[in-house]
Amino acid sequence: MKTRCDIITFLMTCLATSVLLIGTITPIDAQNVQTTKELDAKAEKFLNENRERWRDWNVPYEDGKVLYNLISKNNYRRALEIGTSTGHSAIWMAWALSKTGGKLITIEIDEARYKTALKNFKKAGVEEFIDARLADAHQLVIDLKGPFDFVFSDADKEWYTQYFKDVEKKLAVGGCFTADNVTDGFRDVKEFLDYVRSLPNYKTTIERSSPSGISISYKKSN
Repeated sequence: MKTRCDIITFLMTCLATSVLLIGTITPIDAQNVQTTKELDAKAEKFLNENRERWRDWNVPYEDGKVLYNLISKNNYRRALEIGTSTGHSAIWMAWALSKTGGKLITIEIDEARYKTALKNFKKAGVEEFIDARLADAHQLVIDLKGPFDFVFSDADKEWYTQYFKDVEKKLAVGGCFTADNVTDGFRDVKEFLDYVRSLPNYKTTIERSSPSGISISYKKSN
């Protein structure tokens, strides 16, 4: 049977251990908070400074915010982008993924745009959250294993439906497939929308705050 002295000694030992643990954890937590603040400031500054400078088929600023909010709100962590261009949309998505603990795979076929995107990722401070691939998305989307919980398609419009078919089986239930330029009158995009809207296990809407229109298709079941 433990004596009163033994119990007091045990409690004092537990208290001392807790103090030591708190002393160890607190600086790490503080460092993480500081790192997050620094990343937020760097990414936001870069995006604001370059707001009117994006060319080469990049999304507008408002579209970037839509992508950021979708990932943040749904806590997505395994993202895929088809069509990097020079990196505007990828920066928005990677910034959101830095908060959810995720990472983005982004694919670009043009080497000059790919190299420019790598530089932009570094300037924005989000390069560690991006796996950038210089490749033909027609083939790489098939080869990637997944699974993914967020996909953004912004490459060749005539391939939108095929991109969806190739990645759909790798999209987790609750995940989201998004596509850009769906209100710009592209015939092939209309065919894509008709196809995805016909699927009973998907719910598709169009984000009207986007200047070019982003379709948002949530996967409800397999």
